[in-house]
Amino acid sequence: MRNLTILFFFATNVLFAKTWRVNTVKSLYQSIKQASAGDSILILKGIYKIKNIEINKPLILIGKGFPVLDVQFKGEILTIKASGTQVRGIEFQNVGETSSIDWAGVKILESENVIIENNRFRNCYFGVYLSACTKTKVLNNQVIGQPKDEQTTGNGIHAWKCDSILIANNYVQGHRDGIYFEFVTNSKVLRNYTTQNIRYGLHFMFSHNDTYEFNQFVKNGAGVAVMYTKYVTMKNNIFRDNWGGAAYGILLKDIADSHIEHNQFQSNTVGIYMEGCSRTTFLQNEFSQNGIAMRIQANCDDNSIKTNNFLANTFDVATNGNSVYNDLTQNYWDRYDGYDLNRDGVGDISYRPVSLFSTLIERVPQVMMLLRSFTATLLDKIEKIIPSLTPENLKDDKPLMKPIKLDPIKVDLPIGA
Repeated sequence: MRNLTILFFFATNVLFAKTWRVNTVKSLYQSIKQASAGDSILILKGIYKIKNIEINKPLILIGKGFPVLDVQFKGEILTIKASGTQVRGIEFQNVGETSSIDWAGVKILESENVIIENNRFRNCYFGVYLSACTKTKVLNNQVIGQPKDEQTTGNGIHAWKCDSILIANNYVQGHRDGIYFEFVTNSKVLRNYTTQNIRYGLHFMFSHNDTYEFNQFVKNGAGVAVMYTKYVTMKNNIFRDNWGGAAYGILLKDIADSHIEHNQFQSNTVGIYMEGCSRTTFLQNEFSQNGIAMRIQANCDDNSIKTNNFLANTFDVATNGNSVYNDLTQNYWDRYDGYDLNRDGVGDISYRPVSLFSTLIERVPQVMMLLRSFTATLLDKIEKIIPSLTPENLKDDKPLMKPIKLDPIKVDLPIGA
């Protein structure tokens, strides 16, 4: 009954809706004040030096020729407190910085069915900020900041305590975190490109039952961080060129019952860093040219690592423990030099992906200076013959003789990428 009432309300508003054309700051404020629910505000091309605009009834704001709303670093630009509001085709710029308030280009508070689409955000402390929102969509936006340091830079797209939201086809650059989720459930992050952010391209905590697909996380400070979360699906994403002393493609910390499938990890310091990760499936991913493909801490257990390709990594797997209880099987390892006498495509002897040298580096990092030396090669050869320090149960009993043929990840880049 409630849904029928809402549908009738919006249908009635659309039928009698009015369009307000504005070309001055004064007419912009007047039209927003005088407009009825469901009306459209058409903002003509130009630069509008404004103070904070508050929307407390459902309106449609449309920019013609990307009019610029400039708050001149004195606050935030647009605050939405009305469900059903839509914002399209506007450029938001020069949001102020503050340590006590998260000022944003567009801030949405306790609303549902809001759409923020095809906008530009330039030099905004926070780009789009969602708080306690439901069924809200952030689509096709370009969010570009000028990062200073982590403490004085906000997030590109920030969501807190939201449910059933969609973040899709956005380009995010130059913020603290490109996309940030905290207490966000049943939501989707699709086809976004995040790059050159100070900390993470994507950062989410305590956010369950979410799906991340066809995104690219490239050249961010530390890649992607997933923390204190369960029931996450990450498929068809690209993690590339996240390189540095403490960088990785993705960090999984205290994650459970999740699914990571058909992703590409290329040229990262660490492809996947796992800490406190349980009952998670890693299926048909490709790890290539990483420093360490997977770093699995000893407190990870009951994870399944199956049918993945490991190609040209400095180290395939590293760990800090002697007993690691995870299942590795039917992966392709380019360093495997075993044989296949019955020609079934599966190696006849097990492969141990943790090298003695990588184990020594975990314990004594200074040993890294010997990486390309004959000593390192000799140690690994000896370990294969007489295993002693590497984990006995961390091995692939069915290593594949040929790489798995994986479909390429086809990602349409958003505007600006």
